[in-house]
Amino acid sequence: MGQTARPGRLVPYRMLAPKRVSLFCGHYGSGKTNLAVNYALWLRRAGHPVAIADLDIVNPYFRTKDSEAELTAAGIDVVSLPFAGSNVDLPALPAQAYALVQNTDRYAVLDVGGDDRGAYALGRYVPYIRQENDYHMFFVVNFYRPLTPTPEEALTVLREIEAACGLPATAIINNSNLGAETTAAHVAATRPKAKQLAALSGLPMAFTAAEQSLARADWFPLTLQKKYY
Repeated sequence: MGQTARPGRLVPYRMLAPKRVSLFCGHYGSGKTNLAVNYALWLRRAGHPVAIADLDIVNPYFRTKDSEAELTAAGIDVVSLPFAGSNVDLPALPAQAYALVQNTDRYAVLDVGGDDRGAYALGRYVPYIRQENDYHMFFVVNFYRPLTPTPEEALTVLREIEAACGLPATAIINNSNLGAETTAAHVAATRPKAKQLAALSGLPMAFTAAEQSLARADWFPLTLQKKYY
């Protein structure tokens, strides 16, 4: 199943070969958490056993835990910080997250904290991920965010994340949006930028994502979390 892409080449998401571990990283506001949730559900619908972990110790306000009921109902195990969803700021990661990268009996989806600060937390799991060497690390980009409006600036964020966690990214996801004001034209307008970022980084384009009512045939359709907007 799946195929390998050349740098800059778009792989239709239906043909994307899933890896045992899938990590979602990106700038704050890129939509990586919402993507991680939807990707976990996509894997589960394909019949895979799946668990999802929230490793974001920087931003306690938008969590995979917000979708816990839906994920659990789908048969997906949810691992989140002990104080997720509260106003307690405690930089601690759950011990269960180690099991996700050490045990290979299910697919693991990891939502990594925003930018290089959040990516530091991933570093403790990197030796296990490297040893297994069966992972995607998706860099999620939103070209409508203030600090990633160009491919060059997005590349800087990508390289900072890689340096912070010690793990190279494997593919680009274009998740450019303007929140509730997004149209299909807004998304389509950023695809040349995404392809340029892929070329600059030497990474393939995994896919373009958009809210399901806007998504075209080759785009990854998203169901938005309750707190997305």
